[in-house]
Amino acid sequence: RGDGDTQQQPHGEGARAVPLAGHVGFDSMPDQLVNKSVNHGFCFNILCVGETGLGKSTLMDTLFNTKFEGEPTQHNQPGVTLKSNTYELQESNVRLKLTVVNTVGFGDQINKEDSYKSIVEFIDAQFEAYLQEELKIKRTLHSYHDTRIHACLYFIAPTGHSLKSLDLVTMKKLDSKVNIIPIVAKSDAISKSELAKFKIKITSELVSNGVQIYQFPTDDESVAEINSTMNSHLPFAVVGSTEEVKIGNKMVKARQYPWGTVQVENENHCDFVKLREMLIRVNMEDLREQTHTRHYELYRRCKLEEMGFKDTDPDSKPFSLQETYEAKRNEFMGELQKKEEEMRQMFVQRVKEKEAELKEAEKELHEKFDRLKKLHQDEKKKVEDKKKSLDDELNMFKQKKTAAELLHNQAQQAGGSTTLKRDKERKK
Repeated sequence: RGDGDTQQQPHGEGARAVPLAGHVGFDSMPDQLVNKSVNHGFCFNILCVGETGLGKSTLMDTLFNTKFEGEPTQHNQPGVTLKSNTYELQESNVRLKLTVVNTVGFGDQINKEDSYKSIVEFIDAQFEAYLQEELKIKRTLHSYHDTRIHACLYFIAPTGHSLKSLDLVTMKKLDSKVNIIPIVAKSDAISKSELAKFKIKITSELVSNGVQIYQFPTDDESVAEINSTMNSHLPFAVVGSTEEVKIGNKMVKARQYPWGTVQVENENHCDFVKLREMLIRVNMEDLREQTHTRHYELYRRCKLEEMGFKDTDPDSKPFSLQETYEAKRNEFMGELQKKEEEMRQMFVQRVKEKEAELKEAEKELHEKFDRLKKLHQDEKKKVEDKKKSLDDELNMFKQKKTAAELLHNQAQQAGGSTTLKRDKERKK
């Protein structure tokens, strides 16, 4: 390097393009990445939202060409609950951990005002679990089972008229948290012309109510054309069936009716193939990426801002995590000291109140004791006076008795002398 050369920057616009004199080998990085991803496996999580009986479970079975466990639910659920099942699938040498989340009891209640809340809480809970794993000191994200919802298939009842208010409210609450793909379920229930009008009506209502549904990406030239075409077909009108019927010389998935047969994989009959192509074969990785870079980042940013973490200070200068932590810690310690002081003051106040209560009670007890003591003295004096009176009467009685006995003896003596004198006189 000469003295006139500028310092080469590791990143950004300052990096210089340098030609190679021969083969180095880092062109194998994509192959290394593919091999590592294949060995590790992939995960994909689908949320099925829709009223009971719209064929959510059947469509999942048809999409992945298997039979997932589960029993039909009744229309008597007291509230909306979310049931999650995880399955290990393998196609060729690629392993997929698939999680299917079903909304049990959605739309079955008379009061549907809070039907969306349990769905929003479930999605937020998965974001929160991932955020907590990220914030750990010792993280295991490479082996962590990511349960964040990558795609939400919203099943719309084939009414042929318009979206229900429940559907609009729910999608509006979910559009900032998950990739929504609206589909018309059991689309063989309405005619082709009604279905076309119904699709236009749904799209119009979604736009007028500001509902942001997932748009297939058009920035990648390899899939731009097909994705752009498929965006115009939304919402997809689908039919699901795991039953195979012989049509001509081959067996196909279909639904048989008295008037004919609806072939699931026939694009003239429904949009099932379009949904499968867009959801699984073309845009599965983009759905995963959008979940992480858009929806999860929004949740993470809001959560960290609630906790007081920011990228810049009030002067728009960079704010480090350490400074944020110290500021938050000082703020917390200040609040803690303030609460301690308040609790101390409250404790002192309560002690004073208790002391006053005890003094008042002690005063009342002394007054009561004095009253009882005076009453006792009065009663004692009365008893003593009564006793003295009785003693005086007893002494008087004894004196009288003694006098009476003396008189009686004197009388007896006088009577005896008189009798003796008479006897002497008689003898004479």
